[in-house]
Amino acid sequence: MTIRYKSETFDLTTTNVTTILTCPADATIIGKSLQICHQAGGNIVVDVFLQKSGGSDVDIAHQTLSAGFENFIKSSLNMEASDILKVQADTANEITGSISYALIDRSQENG
Repeated sequence: MTIRYKSETFDLTTTNVTTILTCPADATIIGKSLQICHQAGGNIVVDVFLQKSGGSDVDIAHQTLSAGFENFIKSSLNMEASDILKVQADTANEITGSISYALIDRSQENG
């Protein structure tokens, strides 16, 4: 088992639900932070969804952001094999962000 500390960035250029992170089939992810930033004025509604392997999207965070940033993971977020983390904003080209996480790679395990 290998633990890799990683981060990814995203830019929501659409109002569609957008995948920002998919857990590999041979791994587990522990999310540390999901920083979402809105730099302009006005309120924007942001939703974060978790899709469990083969399931439907479940809204796990919902917030109206004015200018500034917010951490949408308050303690930790556990993602299992093939889980997908998605974000949606009600306005395009206004939201950017990053997710920091530990990727626990099980691909080299026996059995």
